[in-house]
Amino acid sequence: MFESVIEFAKTHSIRIAVILIGAAFLHNFAMIAIKKVINRTIRSENFKTERDEKLRKKTLTSTVNTAIRAVIWVLAILLIMTEFGFNIGPLMAGAGIVGVALGFGAQSIVADFLKGFFILIENHYRVGDVIKINNDVSGTVERVTLRETVLRDLDGRVHHIPNSEIKTSTNMTMEFANVNLDIGVAYETDIEMLEKIVNEVGQSMQTDSEWEDKILEAPKFLRISDFGESAMIIKIVGKTVAMKQWAVTGELRKRLKIAFDKNGVEIPYPQRVIRQISKK
Repeated sequence: MFESVIEFAKTHSIRIAVILIGAAFLHNFAMIAIKKVINRTIRSENFKTERDEKLRKKTLTSTVNTAIRAVIWVLAILLIMTEFGFNIGPLMAGAGIVGVALGFGAQSIVADFLKGFFILIENHYRVGDVIKINNDVSGTVERVTLRETVLRDLDGRVHHIPNSEIKTSTNMTMEFANVNLDIGVAYETDIEMLEKIVNEVGQSMQTDSEWEDKILEAPKFLRISDFGESAMIIKIVGKTVAMKQWAVTGELRKRLKIAFDKNGVEIPYPQRVIRQISKK
């Protein structure tokens, strides 16, 4: 037994080592080549921001690398099996038959791959984007493959969504984002004064060194959007760098509250008057 192991090692170990080293080298070479091809293919002038360009390159590189890695190592395993004396001819033929059989029962997988292909080609979203799928699940894109999209939400939960089940995808971080804020104020408020306060707060944020690189257009008073039961609803809009709209909106709320308090602008809340009737 020991002698047969020694003999096998002498005749096959070098070949197996060469196969493994060759597969590793080919994989690394393919990764470098794919990255260079994608970098040369994707033109900077086709993107409005450097972030969009980087995310596009990262997503395509990750997806193609996954597919190439799978092909290379499957081939390496098959070659190693031949070194152990396995006849992979029947295995390959059997795989073809199984593939045909699975083709009838795995149509959803084919649909996943087709939908994933178009998601990547049409650039619906990239790794790092914040999206909402089917108006239901939302989160940061952690991985995009031809078969599935993986999201992580604010609670840290990871969602795996087959691409064929994606009917609507809403990208909240493509190129730029907007501040879209509704605030209720008392009906007695002087509208011209209110507009001036809101615009001044927006301008001060844009000129603030901490926020100037996050704001593209200063938040400003747009209109009275509704008359509520106990308040006038005003709409404030602005334009921010992608991914920064939530931070900007949160800071804007804080500064508006401080400015409203200083200028006597009331943010009302629903009140109810209860009358108690005494029984005689």
